[in-house]
Amino acid sequence: MRKFLMTASLIAFSLPAMAQDRPARVTTDALVWKENPAFPKGVQLATLVGDPMKAGDVVVMRIKFPPNFQMPPHTHPYSEVVTVISGNVGSSHGETFEKKGELLKPGSLWVYPAKHPHYAWTGNEEGILQVQFVGPGGIDYVNPADDPRKK
Repeated sequence: MRKFLMTASLIAFSLPAMAQDRPARVTTDALVWKENPAFPKGVQLATLVGDPMKAGDVVVMRIKFPPNFQMPPHTHPYSEVVTVISGNVGSSHGETFEKKGELLKPGSLWVYPAKHPHYAWTGNEEGILQVQFVGPGGIDYVNPADDPRKK
């Protein structure tokens, strides 16, 4: 556990330093929200920094979940640092979805290592997350039937 926390801290604190060679300023009204076929209908993404498909690129994205939403268990090929920007969002880990724990308020943060199964949900309002990772991006659903690309 200590090794995991140390690794997560290094990732979280190194992302800003790695992105310094590309000055960027993004205002909330300039965000371009788009649906992505890899995510369930109703989920929208906005890329703030980087190219999610480029290997080694530092990426900062926002993900908007609709109210009363359940993101199925999935993994990513990267470690991610996730911050709740608005709304309340629940998150837990494992290969089976079950609402374990409370909804996290804006400013809350969690870190999942690469290939670690996890899932999320919202309450009665939409939730917006900010996700930071080093590309390339990707998502694999634990249950292939949950993958919207295969429907």
